[in-house]
Parts: sequence; C-alpha cells; structure tokens
Amino acid sequence: MTAEKMALAKAINESLRTALDADPKVLIMGEDVGKLGGVFRVTDGLQKDFGEERVIDTPLAESGIVGTAIGLALRGYRPVVEIQFDGFVFPAYDQIVTQLAKMHARALGKIKLPVVIRIPYGGGIGAVEHHSESPEALFAHVAGLKVVSPSNASDAYWMMQQAIQSDDPVIFFEPKRRYWDKSEVNREAIPGPLHKARVVREGSDLTLAAYGPMVKVCQEVASAAQEEGKSLEVVDLRSMSPIDFDSIQASVEKTRRLVVVHEAPVFLGTGAEIAARITERCFYHLEAPVLRVGGYHAPYPPARLEEEYLPGLDRVLDAVDRSLAY
Repeated sequence: MTAEKMALAKAINESLRTALDADPKVLIMGEDVGKLGGVFRVTDGLQKDFGEERVIDTPLAESGIVGTAIGLALRGYRPVVEIQFDGFVFPAYDQIVTQLAKMHARALGKIKLPVVIRIPYGGGIGAVEHHSESPEALFAHVAGLKVVSPSNASDAYWMMQQAIQSDDPVIFFEPKRRYWDKSEVNREAIPGPLHKARVVREGSDLTLAAYGPMVKVCQEVASAAQEEGKSLEVVDLRSMSPIDFDSIQASVEKTRRLVVVHEAPVFLGTGAEIAARITERCFYHLEAPVLRVGGYHAPYPPARLEEEYLPGLDRVLDAVDRSLAY
C-alpha cells in the first residue's frame, strides 16, 4: 500500500478503526464520542460502523469513565477512553494515579490494565479556560503510566496502534492545534518503537528537543536559523515517560548544545528532567548550559493573550542565540 496523506485527526480515526476491526475487545468510551464523533470529530463514524456497545457515549463524569475503563480492563477488554479536553482530566486524576497506574505493582504483576486515555491538549485554538492545558508532566511523574504525544499523522496512526496493544496504561496526548496538519501515513511501515525519539532534521550546531505541538515550531526555527548560517538538529521526543535519553545524548554529543521546548510551563516541566539528565550525561561535551523554552508559571491566559504565552519562533530563536553565544 502506498502512503496516503491525511490530517493527524484522521490518522487517529483510522488507527482506532483498525484496532476496533482487529480486536473485538477494543472499546471506545467518552463524552460525545459516538453520535457526535467527538468535539474534534476524531471518532467520527466509528459508532455507526461498530455499534453503541463498542463506541460508547458516556455521562459527563470523567472519574466514572476511567473507573469503568479500569473495570473493563480487569475483565479482559482494551478500553480507549477520551477525555474531551485537557483541563477536564482532573476529576479522573485520582482514578488514574491511585488505581490505573498502581494496579500492576499492587498485584505483583498478576494484573494488567491495558487502558489508553486520549487527551487533546495544548493551546493555539483560541479556547476558553480549562481547554488549553498541558498537564503531561503531572502524569509523567507517576510511576506505572506511559505518556506519549505524536507530532504528525504517521506517528499518530502508529503510536495509537502501539498504545492500544500495550499491556500497560498509556496517556496519549494529542496536540489539538495539529489535528488538521497533514502528512503521509504508510499503514504498512511501522515507524519504530513507541518510546523511541526520532531525529526529524539533522544539524551540527545545536539540538532542539521537543514533542507534540512544538516539533513543528522547532522545525520552523531550524529553517529560519539556516538562513543565518546556523545548523540546528531537531529531535522529536515522542514520549515523555519513558524518555529516550540515549537519542538525546547522541545528538548533544554531536552538537554540544541543547534547547528543550514545550508548551507546558518551564517550572518543573518535562524539560527540567531532560536538562538535568543531559547535564549529568554530557557534562564534558556541553559548551553551553541546557536551556528551556516553554509556557510561563501562570494560569493559561484568555485566548487573546495566548500568542504571548505560547513559545513561538522568536522565543525559541532567542534561546538558540543565547546558547550559541556561550
């Protein structure tokens, strides 16, 4: 089969369709995922084709949705849960942290909970409060959870397949402002392991590491820097737990500089862990301190101010210039 160009949201839809078709134990649950097809239409048409018993419209009760998914997983099902928006996940946080993440260890490995929790996250769509959060570090901090985020349609398709097939719970963060970005998807060519980072642009002067919505921004930064004679390498992390530190290290040993970029606040964000680990691993290779670019340590602002809050081309380029100035 030749590669097909599709939007990231369509790629997730096709991946869910493939999983539903391949395994009768796969279920989809969430608010408005059935008849409406989700607020972003990611699950559009799935209930029509697979029925209301496999694509289930739930009450507006996130804790109940996740709790039910845990019960279904205990009975051998593979539920895929949608949290409608990032900021809505917190009523279910207790279920996720104290039950979903801990059951495998609590049962000494005898119980597995193959649950995928899909969370559209991040800003850039002009939404109201509680609709533009980036809470990935909260989940990456919890042992027992896998945390991933695709940046393109191909990864969205394959990473969802791999997440559903995983026997461990996976928090699947979907960059909502990239839902409509199109790229080629080859349904016969698995791009690699779920938690493996990928160099999406090679360079020699500095490494930019990002995931989800910021990968595209970093690629734009690399193109702008090239016009000034700077060669930037862009690493798509793809996974926030576990993190592929080996791939980051290999890039930094080549470029000797690292800037980590994410939408979430810099304070205690994923970039802080990466900065600490790479400083430990690459101390004698680094020619500048690891720098971080992200959101501010403040509540997400109203839509008219989000361009000032979100890391953009200029803020990342400023960090690149500061690093290269050492």
